[in-house]
Amino acid sequence: MAKLQVSSLFPILDSDPPPRVGIARLAAAARRADDGHLIQFKSLEVRSVLNKSVSKRQLSLAYSINPYRGCEFACRYCYARYTHEFLAPNRVYPGSESVMASHDAFEHEIYLKQNAAWLLEQELRHIDPSQEIALGTATDPYQPIERRARITRSLLEVFSRKSGYRLGIVTKSRLITRDIDLLQQIAARNTLVLHLTITTPDAALARLLEPRAPRPDLRFEAVRKLRQAGLTAGILCCPLLPGITDSETALNAMAIRASEVDASFFAANPLFLKACSRPTFFKFVQEHFPHLEADYATRFAMADFAAAPYRNELSHRVDKVCHKYGLAPRSSDALLTRDIGAAKRSPVNVGAPHQQMLFG
Repeated sequence: MAKLQVSSLFPILDSDPPPRVGIARLAAAARRADDGHLIQFKSLEVRSVLNKSVSKRQLSLAYSINPYRGCEFACRYCYARYTHEFLAPNRVYPGSESVMASHDAFEHEIYLKQNAAWLLEQELRHIDPSQEIALGTATDPYQPIERRARITRSLLEVFSRKSGYRLGIVTKSRLITRDIDLLQQIAARNTLVLHLTITTPDAALARLLEPRAPRPDLRFEAVRKLRQAGLTAGILCCPLLPGITDSETALNAMAIRASEVDASFFAANPLFLKACSRPTFFKFVQEHFPHLEADYATRFAMADFAAAPYRNELSHRVDKVCHKYGLAPRSSDALLTRDIGAAKRSPVNVGAPHQQMLFG
């Protein structure tokens, strides 16, 4: 009787996975640090925490620091989801515990960068202090795990011992007020500007858009506390969502609250929708704003950013509410610590093809 030759239906699964290199290799070797609400926290050994960013448009050099990879806040529009693509292999293998295959891996697998403060201390010795440093461009430095991990606070402790640096921080969390003591020390010897991102004052809408971020009222209150502590703190209304948060009525509501908490500035950018963000964001639109589904498909069919006429209209609306409520507009397209308290003018950042991508 002849012996049957049985071949696998899926030969690719029989092969060994390709060797991982760079950040993907480090991620694969990461040790589990903790578990949270359907979230895995893993320690990540890194060689650097300062990332150089070059803006061709502004002919400027700056640096960014992200103490974590991934973010628990799970914002539906987040452009930083692409950062997890570098951690995953090109294909998924049976038995893998990684959740990288799904579009929501960014908020379910969080990496904690080890020895971040020590690395920062070493790296600051080799850069020009006049260069901008942005903390929190591809993750929120004050996401919930920071309460225990305290990586961001350890970085601030390093800056509190320095002089002459230019530091900007971007967050959606009121946890930033925990570090007012260090922030005051930093501001006394350096340039420090704090940015609280608030997309809407509507708590119900914010819960849909940013499921695990603090309520808007808590963020507004954080701005008030930071201002009372003598710190420069303003509001980024980013991103503005067509047909959802971009109306004059919605902007008025935001500007009123910003004025009430004495925000140092008010900036807004239109939605920037990268390919990595589309599955998550379009699902949100389909579930909660189905009448806008076709409009968004048209708007972002050929580009990741809004068309020029729409950007110009938003620029006019933002300028109008800033003037109406006495808010200092600023260009968050400019570097984080510049353009504060300038004369009132149209916030040119509204035309930029990004939200919170502060270095272009």
